[in-house]
Amino acid sequence: MRLIFLVILGFIFSSKAYAQPAFCQLAGSVIVEKDPARAQYRVFKEESETFADLVVFQTENALFADKPGRWHFTEIRAQSKFSIYFVEDRSRADFSIFFTETESFSGCQNSR
Repeated sequence: MRLIFLVILGFIFSSKAYAQPAFCQLAGSVIVEKDPARAQYRVFKEESETFADLVVFQTENALFADKPGRWHFTEIRAQSKFSIYFVEDRSRADFSIFFTETESFSGCQNSR
């Protein structure tokens, strides 16, 4: 009985107990929508990195937006991988972001 309990505990702690949210994998070109109905995600822009769900580094080239949290903003819908709409009220957002000037700081806050 004790062995079975240890095996079960080992399985639970060896696997990821909590799945990462979908926004933690967002990378690439993004378009900012003016109509919330057309956006895939509603985003709140935080003033502090501490309270943000995702730290975003804005790249100048779409080729460098290759890891989560590295975004390239485009105005061409065909070039974008996903779309966002900025909301004024945090309670209406799917997640919150903070823009950083340091590329290595980008990524999901939950995975740190």
